Amino acid sequence: MALPNVFQKDVTDTIIGRIQQLTPDTTPLWGSMSAPQMLAHCNVTYEMVYDNIHPKPNFFMKFILKSLVKNKVVTEAPYGQNGQTAPQFIISGSRDFNKEKQRLIDFIEKTQKLGANEFEQKESHSFGKLTSNEWNNMFYKHLDHHLRQFGFKKKGEKCKHFSPFIYISV
Repeated sequence: MALPNVFQKDVTDTIIGRIQQLTPDTTPLWGSMSAPQMLAHCNVTYEMVYDNIHPKPNFFMKFILKSLVKNKVVTEAPYGQNGQTAPQFIISGSRDFNKEKQRLIDFIEKTQKLGANEFEQKESHSFGKLTSNEWNNMFYKHLDHHLRQFGFKKKGEKCKHFSPFIYISV
């Protein structure tokens, strides 16, 4: 079953509506991140696309990521709870909730407005060229995973429990 398309406005509006329900004090159903840390964590994906502030993996590491991790990140299979993550995605210390929330909303809206064509065969930080569908899967399931972590599932849906696996950087 195809994941919702982050390049469609109604989908991004729904995601943003879920984000808007968060408060600085919303507690996770699993894991140790605070709500502000989770928002900052989700922003890392978009920083790698738009801001170029994270070091790119070397040739060997990129080969490993493409060979062993890519299919776990860009397919429709959901992430498991308490999975491992890449070091650049680990957020420690306090973060400004409102700043991180607005940054994430801005990134989501920017991505939607650029559209799927902008992402077709766009080079990923860690996985090489991806199709727009692979970008969509990566963006959507990462956001959905963390919104579920904080109890904000899609309307009318019960939270599911998934087997854990590793997910790394984009």
